[in-house]
Amino acid sequence: MTTARPAWTGLVPVDDTALHVRDTGGRGRPVVYLNGAYADQSHWRRVIADLGDDYRHITYDERARGRSRRSADYSFEGAIRDLDAVLEARGVDRPLLVGWSYGGILAWHWADRNPDRVAGAVVVDAFPVGLTGEEGRDRIRKLFRRMRLFLPIAARLGLAARMTADQHADVNIELNEIGAASTPVLERLTCPVRFVLATGDSLGSRGGEMERGRTVLDPLLATNPNLAVGAKVPSNHSKILRHDSPTVARVVRELAASPGQAAREAG
Repeated sequence: MTTARPAWTGLVPVDDTALHVRDTGGRGRPVVYLNGAYADQSHWRRVIADLGDDYRHITYDERARGRSRRSADYSFEGAIRDLDAVLEARGVDRPLLVGWSYGGILAWHWADRNPDRVAGAVVVDAFPVGLTGEEGRDRIRKLFRRMRLFLPIAARLGLAARMTADQHADVNIELNEIGAASTPVLERLTCPVRFVLATGDSLGSRGGEMERGRTVLDPLLATNPNLAVGAKVPSNHSKILRHDSPTVARVVRELAASPGQAAREAG
């Protein structure tokens, strides 16, 4: 029988910072939630409520988000180290990763690097495309500079980081470049991955860009049997966790209950 873990909330140190972590404890399968680029862990509360006590839910705020401390390093590699630190601190082995946007890309990269340590991933509206090149970088920087006065307010609402507009832009530029170069990673993933896809555009996108981007998954789904679409929902990218949490929870349950999961855990 799996040993019940006590609930825990606290700070996990990593590099020059500390991350605010919540662990509901219990005997259930550990599910680790990975946030959007500037979001805090509060965005998962509806999904967690929908899944209930059958799972052990672990959420955390990335650097300078939510209640976590600031850092000198907001890179994607720093985010990889943060996930490693949280898993080690909470004694989690073979988690089911559930990532939204930035967190979805983080999930598939961590799974690629740790194929024997992951049970699977549910990726919420992330796909291997991005704005790249000088034109893309310029567009991203202009977007965040226009938003600079709103960012401190958005940070208090869990929608932005405690960063400057240029730091927000740097995070987004790196994410777009990593996302756009992720096709080989998805081609070789050996763990089960289920995508929950939104519909339409979102903040910073226009003219159906995101819907076209989602079609990039089609050839990957055709060639890698470990990848599948669990659901396509009517909400847009920004509102998917608010309006379609029951669907995300359903896909998590289906992946956790899939026949291949027992084999992976036994192996």
